[in-house]
Amino acid sequence: MTRKMKWTLAAVAAAVIVVGAGGGTAIAAATDDSETPITGDALTKASAAALAHTGGGRVTETEVGDEDSYYEVEVTLDNGNQVDVQLDQNFAVVGSSADEEKAGDAD
Repeated sequence: MTRKMKWTLAAVAAAVIVVGAGGGTAIAAATDDSETPITGDALTKASAAALAHTGGGRVTETEVGDEDSYYEVEVTLDNGNQVDVQLDQNFAVVGSSADEEKAGDAD
């Protein structure tokens, strides 16, 4: 193998590594789920407040530090509709909105 071929192969291998590493970073960033679920006593209180607000259903997701409020509780109603209930630090409802998707819809 000539010296030029070795350099060409080394350059191609380096490019593959760089592209592969970049692609891996993009995949990791796309799948990084930085939402922190509510836990412990706060989960119990947030769930109760959200279910009281919606008049029933079941809690299907929670998040601390949501972009819209301190807590967010997603409630799936008996008809399949989802409602995001926004709560402050004292578990008071500060807003809610119906999700566009129904339970089971693909993202």
